[in-house]
Formats: sequence, structure tokens, C-alpha cells
Amino acid sequence: MKKSLFLLLTLLMAWPAPAQETVQASTDTASEISAAAPQDPAERNRMLYSLGFLLGDNLKRQLILDNEDDYKALSQGMRDSLLNKKSQTVLDDYKPQIIEKYQQDALTISQRRAEEQKEFLENFSKEKGVKVLDNGAMIKLSKKGKGRTANAASKVTVNYEGKLIDGTKFDSSYDRKEPFTASLTGVIPCWTKALQYMRTSSKATVVCPADTAYGNRPVGIIPPNSALVFEVELISIDD
Repeated sequence: MKKSLFLLLTLLMAWPAPAQETVQASTDTASEISAAAPQDPAERNRMLYSLGFLLGDNLKRQLILDNEDDYKALSQGMRDSLLNKKSQTVLDDYKPQIIEKYQQDALTISQRRAEEQKEFLENFSKEKGVKVLDNGAMIKLSKKGKGRTANAASKVTVNYEGKLIDGTKFDSSYDRKEPFTASLTGVIPCWTKALQYMRTSSKATVVCPADTAYGNRPVGIIPPNSALVFEVELISIDD
């Protein structure tokens, strides 16, 4: 149980990483950063505020805080810890309750997300022009291309933007200013099916139920069991 709690708390420090990118810092780069001129105090405050906001964003994905008193108690505990003050409680006495809260909140959040995603998928499937594929993936063309279609073994080049159903963007080739190229045998099942219904130069909204995307695996900022929404532009096909 203690190990589970440690892992849960450690997750709060996870930095949201783009699905297609990894970041490496060399020893030389780190030395250069440490030797740089002192940061402007106002800019440092904005950076630390941003860090606090991200920590809060991660925390609310794992815990249910119901009212202002909840927020005040939690923030006071964090403040006292960061300022190396003595705890106002006997921490070991509350570890069982903390673990229980994490477990109960995780179950509640998971159930809420499942209901939200079910509703989203049902509503999207009823929109005009939506085609539901045999694996559950859905596609809605916004621009009909005039080129040819791919097959399951084709290599395609696309531009795309991926979001969670709440609108949170997790990846974008547009942001990277570089189209994405891959074989349809090497992408998520949703894409393998949906992109075979697109012609070159077409654009579409592709909605992927969790079991046609990453299933119960978390990927970057994508939580487990997430339905995904992609805006896809098929640029070319290379068999």
C-alpha cells in the first residue's frame, strides 16, 4: 500500500509530454543553463506559477475536491511541506485514509469518464455524414479528396491534430510544422481502418474509441481508456 501511495504521489510530478517527442538534455547543456545569467524575478514567478498550475492540473485528474475548504486544506499542507514547517497532523495516522481516498476517487473519476465518453461517442455517431466502421472507429469527411485510397499495408503522409474529448490537445503535426509519415500497419487500429476511407487531399474528423486507440495504456497526457478525436488531412499515399 505504501508503494502504491508513493507512486500515486509521484505522478503529480509527471510533466505532460507530446506523444511523438522525447526531450534530452546533455551535461554540457545543463552546465550552460546553470551558468546563464540570473532569471528575471517576474519571469521566474510566471514559470513557477505555470509549474504550480500543471501540478494542480495533474492532481485534479486523480482526486475529487468538492469545495473551497478542500482546496484550502490541501494547499496549506503543501505550503507547510514546501516551507519545511512541522506538520499539523500525525501523517502516519492519515495514510490509510489517503490511500482509501485515492482508490475511491480513482474509481469515481474512471466511472465518470466512461459515462462521458459513451455519451460523446453516441452523439458523434448520430451526426450527419458519420460512418461507423466495423471496429467501432468513426469517420466524418469535411473535404472529399479526388485522389486514390490506401490499403491496409500502405504508407501514408498526413497532417493531424489529436485531442481528448474535452478538447485537450495532446499532439499535432501542425504544431511541429512537419507532416507525419507511417505505414498503416504501424499506427493505432482506428487509423488503420479510417484512413482507408480517405482519398488523397481529403480531410476528416476521426473518432477513436479507446479500444481502437491506446486501450488501458496511458500515453503522455492521454489517460488510460481514452477516446480520441483526430482532425486528419491525407496528403499522400505510397504503396
